Amino acid sequence: MLDSTFPEVRSLDLFADMSDESYAKLMRGAYLQTFPPHVDLITEGEEADFLHVLVLGSVDLFSSWNNRETSVSIVKPVSTFILAATIRDARYLMSARTMEKSRIVMIPSQDVREIFDLDAGFARAVVVELAACYRSVIKTTKNLKLRTALERLANYLLSRSKDHNGAQHFALDLEKRQLASVLGMTPENLSRAFKALQAYGVAVSGENVELSDITELEKFAKPTTLIDDNQT
Repeated sequence: MLDSTFPEVRSLDLFADMSDESYAKLMRGAYLQTFPPHVDLITEGEEADFLHVLVLGSVDLFSSWNNRETSVSIVKPVSTFILAATIRDARYLMSARTMEKSRIVMIPSQDVREIFDLDAGFARAVVVELAACYRSVIKTTKNLKLRTALERLANYLLSRSKDHNGAQHFALDLEKRQLASVLGMTPENLSRAFKALQAYGVAVSGENVELSDITELEKFAKPTTLIDDNQT
């Protein structure tokens, strides 16, 4: 039922090369559930009972320590989370909550591990996805450690412009509070950073952004594929 209703799940790189028989076995114990906004889906430190596939909505992956909380990543459809804990039969290192109304396919982790041992195509796809996740973590670490807060914001704005085919006008894809967390900043620092970037042609009104001089912003931000390209 899930395959026919949501073919995008079957076509995900993670599942595309596995046999039909293996896919049917994997999805036999899966179920689809719709969650309202701001619902906690998983809690860090708990056992990884399910592999989640987000088919609609958005999910915030976050972590907390010593009364502090930070967003680690924002999941958009169609994609999986959290694969590493599922494969290793380990505890979640992050929590997850819905940001808006979301539809999620939940696949029992035990079934994922069983098919991993049986289906070579699926096993290869798991390795490829985990490698991509590792490279993403390295890029995020480089972004946080090598750049100032102002440079991180500038490169984020350039990436949003690129997502909109180089548009000079676009809307932020996150609330400013959440954007600050993802960029490793406080909301107050984010506000000051937006003001500082006015010198490079950045204007912001609410969630709307205008980049009047992308060339100058690029000279300041110095984007590089080794940090900013999600496809490499």
